[in-house]
Amino acid sequence: MQVANTGSSTNADSYAAGKEAAAKAKAGLSDVKVVFAYASVANDLGEMLRGIEEELPGVPVIGNTSFTGVIMPEGFVTGDAGFVGILALADEDLEVGVAALPKTDDARTTGQEVALEAVQAAGMDCAPDYFYMVAPPGEEEFYLKGITDVIGRVPLFGGSAADNSISGEWQLFTGEGAFADGVAVAFFYSDKSFANYYTGAYRETGDMGIITKLDGVRGLVEIDGVPAVKKYAEWTGVDPDTLKGQALLVAAITSPLGVKDRLGDLVAIRHPMNGNDDYSMAVGSNLAVGTAVIRMEATVDELIDSTGEALKVVKDRLDAPASAFHLVHCGGRRAGIGDRIDEVAAQIKNEAGDVPFICEFTFGEYGYEDDGNNTCGGLMLSFTAFGK
Repeated sequence: MQVANTGSSTNADSYAAGKEAAAKAKAGLSDVKVVFAYASVANDLGEMLRGIEEELPGVPVIGNTSFTGVIMPEGFVTGDAGFVGILALADEDLEVGVAALPKTDDARTTGQEVALEAVQAAGMDCAPDYFYMVAPPGEEEFYLKGITDVIGRVPLFGGSAADNSISGEWQLFTGEGAFADGVAVAFFYSDKSFANYYTGAYRETGDMGIITKLDGVRGLVEIDGVPAVKKYAEWTGVDPDTLKGQALLVAAITSPLGVKDRLGDLVAIRHPMNGNDDYSMAVGSNLAVGTAVIRMEATVDELIDSTGEALKVVKDRLDAPASAFHLVHCGGRRAGIGDRIDEVAAQIKNEAGDVPFICEFTFGEYGYEDDGNNTCGGLMLSFTAFGK
């Protein structure tokens, strides 16, 4: 029995695009339980959601805006007037609870409240088997803490909403509508197998230091007592004044920072986003004083090849044939890959074969590795496989 399908559209009319993508995705399916949807900031998301609802009435929808496009079985899907990509999951033994809340004064409290709503939406009274989360860039870790307060340590996958210019135009959405600041989750209750592979796929260098000063949780001020941009410039052999503003973001795509977990199973990538006039840097994920940061490296060729390799790993981890793949790929990596994105699409398609998949491009990626905690990072891949 077919249990997953995909659909996409680049129709300039957002209602028609949502309707067309949903019609393709529901073909051959019965009892659709959830729809993952990804779209452009150019889309009218309310109209897109109306089109999806017309084709799949009552089916929970969750998703966000994706950086420049999505990768589907038909290739890299994009359009100046917008794009929509959908992955639909159908399984009579699957229950899904979707919930979303705008941010309140405290992101952790919002996370707690959205978790309680998702359990109720699924008609359950216990923690899910695994869950999906989407939030805007900024407070993902705190939403996650709140969710964990309610359901405990449950496997996570997902990513942060993105736009095309890092200008804050991103949106996340459910069938209830779209919004810019808050959190949405889908709680999955299933006896089918599930696997996630969470990796940066970068190589460690010998350059490392201790964080000695922060501004908040994402402002890296000093490494080893040295202004962070100056330390990074020393490691990379460049003039620190060439790393001001978003020049640092671009340079760091192939040479970011990493934080190793307590057992060494995972290096969570920390993407330097902006070089400040005082030589501090803004970083895209949370940090802590006293933690070692490692400079990581990868070529563009390696970034491309890592996608096929990561999909192979998650396939091998699944203890059953795959019914679908949900692939979260960092938007920064996608920017560094540039016009070679069709090579990524070919890698993924070759490894996925006939299994339906969707790949979105995010400004933050969530996953876990081995027995580690759920983690939020940047410049990473969070590749998920659902078993039949």
